Amino acid sequence: MTVILVILVILVLAVAGLGAALVLVVRRPPIDQAALLEQLVTTNQAQLKTQHDLAAAELEGKRSLIDQQLTVMTDRLDRVGGLVQELETDRERKFGQLSAQLSQQHEGLSSLLETTQSLREVLSSTKARGRWGERMAEDVLRLSGLIENVNYRKQRGIEGGVPDFTFLLPNDLLLHMDVKFPLDNYVRCIEAESELDERRYRDDFLRDVRGHVKTLASRTYIDPQGGTVDFVLLFIPNDSLYTFIHEHDDSILDEAAGRHVVFCSPLTLFAVLALIRQTIDNVALARTSDEILALLGAFKKQWGAFVEKMDKLDRSLTTA
Repeated sequence: MTVILVILVILVLAVAGLGAALVLVVRRPPIDQAALLEQLVTTNQAQLKTQHDLAAAELEGKRSLIDQQLTVMTDRLDRVGGLVQELETDRERKFGQLSAQLSQQHEGLSSLLETTQSLREVLSSTKARGRWGERMAEDVLRLSGLIENVNYRKQRGIEGGVPDFTFLLPNDLLLHMDVKFPLDNYVRCIEAESELDERRYRDDFLRDVRGHVKTLASRTYIDPQGGTVDFVLLFIPNDSLYTFIHEHDDSILDEAAGRHVVFCSPLTLFAVLALIRQTIDNVALARTSDEILALLGAFKKQWGAFVEKMDKLDRSLTTA
């Protein structure tokens, strides 16, 4: 009985609570769906704007970074382009220089071939060799500033021979030079096809040189009592000949010096002629200086006489 009563009481309370809840539901105002929708749209728009602004800012930052990188790359490309242009210009310049050098070398080789051919033709004839030596000597004389019939004479006969050149030195001294040189065996030596023939012709050439030195020394080209200096010049028309003699038998030079014969290649002859020219100039200057001193002495003497006469005239006027 008591249990049933308790259950009934619970049921009554549950029904009462349900009724109160229904009353509350019935009394709550209705929800405004349009306002709710508008609020949702506004919220979404705000979020979208925020995201758009963030995305735009990020994009602007990336664009600025890309622009900076492009600027750096452009600057580097410009520098690389400038370097490439500079290298190209330098390459063209060096190529031009190389082309010019090759052209000059080609011209030089062509000239050398022509000179070699001309030299071979000259050496093949005894008469032509004589003209060649004379021409070489004349070239050296011209470069030295010496004048024919003023500083030297050609082919002027003297007692005992006809020297090719005679230099007119101060104090009426003479220096003779011979340009004829024995080259037959030298030509055979350089054209020899075997080592044996080369050695044989070389020895023959050196023997010819010794014989020519003896012949030259026996002539009257060296005659101090007749007005010459105490030596004679033997002109070798090519410096390589001088070197050849010096390398294979330098005793010839010593023997020649002992006979008062001085070997001269074109180069050494130029030095000898420069010394001769300087000597002539010095003597001329000394003579000019002596003449000037003599004139000054005469002037001083005449001036003294003039001053003395003026003094006498002054004394005469004073006495009167």
